[in-house]
Amino acid sequence: MVNLSTLYPKHGSRKAKRRIGLGIGSGMGRSSTKGMKGQTSRSGNARKESKEGGQMPLVRRIPKSGFSNASFAVPCELVNIGSLDKKFKAGQEVTPELLKKNNLTKDVLKIKILGNGELKTALKVTAHAFSASAKAAIEKAGGSVNVIEKKSKVLVKPAKAAKKAK
Repeated sequence: MVNLSTLYPKHGSRKAKRRIGLGIGSGMGRSSTKGMKGQTSRSGNARKESKEGGQMPLVRRIPKSGFSNASFAVPCELVNIGSLDKKFKAGQEVTPELLKKNNLTKDVLKIKILGNGELKTALKVTAHAFSASAKAAIEKAGGSVNVIEKKSKVLVKPAKAAKKAK
């Protein structure tokens, strides 16, 4: 009678696991297939793949490409003119502080107005940057655009400038 308890795999189809490190009588010799001496023959060996002995690693040999300026980049808050139309009335002045107060932005550091949506009311918008379509839409509705100028960095420290002036 054939049932699950009497089924076995065909003889020779399953191979026994190699039992490494059981000495000379194991059939694998004294070094247990790990070679002679060195780091890789010891237990606990887990070398990093990037290590290549004395050779310069591949990771350092290949050329690097691209450049990221993320550490110096100032995050820019984006606001669409469609949301300005919903929140503000005609003739109102829109400033970065008002945008933050009305929950259109999280920060006042740098705000850019984009031209997504429709603007039907005339607004006086003040921001750090405008897209071309946003600028055209605001002026078409009868409003005006004010760009906040960047603060220029002082290249010479004030103490050095005072010394040079003397």
